[in-house]
Amino acid sequence: MKSAISGSVPRNSHSRVVNELGRAIVGGIYGNGALLPGDTELAQRFEVSRTVLREAMKTLSAKGMVVPKAKIGTRVTAPTSWNLFDADVLNWHLENGVNPDFLQHLSEMRLSFEPFAARLAAERASEEKIATLYERVRAMEEANSMESFALADLDFHMALLDASKNPFMYSVGALIEAALATSFRLSSPFGDPERHRAICGAHRRIADAIAEHDADTAAEGMRGVILHGRDRILESGLDRE
Repeated sequence: MKSAISGSVPRNSHSRVVNELGRAIVGGIYGNGALLPGDTELAQRFEVSRTVLREAMKTLSAKGMVVPKAKIGTRVTAPTSWNLFDADVLNWHLENGVNPDFLQHLSEMRLSFEPFAARLAAERASEEKIATLYERVRAMEEANSMESFALADLDFHMALLDASKNPFMYSVGALIEAALATSFRLSSPFGDPERHRAICGAHRRIADAIAEHDADTAAEGMRGVILHGRDRILESGLDRE
């Protein structure tokens, strides 16, 4: 998801095919049940070998987005089959436009695990992990661009998941990345000193609570950060699609 913030693009043929087809599927160009164009057409369109194309289809299949049918072709699956915990799938949703329902669902998922991760971090974090959280807050405070602020914000949240010492927490980090990438695109606080200070202060208070082993305050602080971020994006004028 950092590519959504930094603006980087796929560099190899396999990634390019996966990215363009995945974005087209999420965008509805190839809807539920649709057959993708045949191998010959796609190989010519993307100027890639059949080997590269086959590997790209395997990647999309692993994300739950397509299924090959013998003697029929490659068929697009229903959105309920897609792996929404996959960073690429989430990023394709962002690239196709985010509506309030998508944002609400994303926020609900974050609320289901991030405050508890903050609680675990307050109970388990080592001095080294706590020091890392403070480093991430300082990076947010010292950010000199929208991109550097967004990346520092993301690094703080991922460091907190790491501090929880629960590997399952870190594995759902793509949801946080998607939410912060949305915030970066629609409502960055950079350039507004008052909001910048307020958001950094909220994150510093979470780090303070973890350092003080105050699980309740850490969890409530994280809940507040998530809700504030959601409301800030909605107030930015996001249109319902």
